[in-house]
Amino acid sequence: MYRKVVIGALAAMILMFSTTAFAQGTAADAQAMLAKAVAAVKADKTKALDMFNKGEGGFVKGDIYPFCFNAGDGVTVANPNAKRLLGTDVRTLTDPTGNAYGLKLYAAAQKPEGQITAVDYQFQRAGGNNTNPVPKESFVTRVGDLGCGVGYYKY
Repeated sequence: MYRKVVIGALAAMILMFSTTAFAQGTAADAQAMLAKAVAAVKADKTKALDMFNKGEGGFVKGDIYPFCFNAGDGVTVANPNAKRLLGTDVRTLTDPTGNAYGLKLYAAAQKPEGQITAVDYQFQRAGGNNTNPVPKESFVTRVGDLGCGVGYYKY
C-alpha cells in the first residue's frame, strides 16, 4: 500500500513539473515577449535573430516565442518552433481551414512601425509531439525592415 502511494505521489510530481516546464502562455505573455523582441531587434538585429532561432535569452517561454520575416519580400528569418519555415515567404502560409494567415501577418508588417495587429489562425502547438493545429493568436508589428510577432495558443 505504501509503495503505491509513493509511486502515485512521484507520478503526480513528474506530471506537475512537466506541465510547469512547458506552461501555456497568455495574450499578456505574448505581448510582453513581443516588446522584449522588438527591443532586442532595435539593439542588435543580427544577434536578436540568432537568439530567437536558438531560443536563447528567454525568447522561448513555455509555448510562446518570437518569429520574424522580412517586411519587403516576406521571407521568414526567425522561428524557433517551426524551423521548416525559415526561408519561406510568409505570404504563402495557410492553415488547415484555408485561412491565408500569412497574408495577414505580412499586411500587419506593412503598417507603421510600432502598430500592433492581432492575427488569428490555426498552428501546430510549440514543443509538443502533437501535430494537430490548434487556435492561435499572434501579435505582429513592424521593426525596421522586419515583421515580428509573438503568439499564444488559445486552448
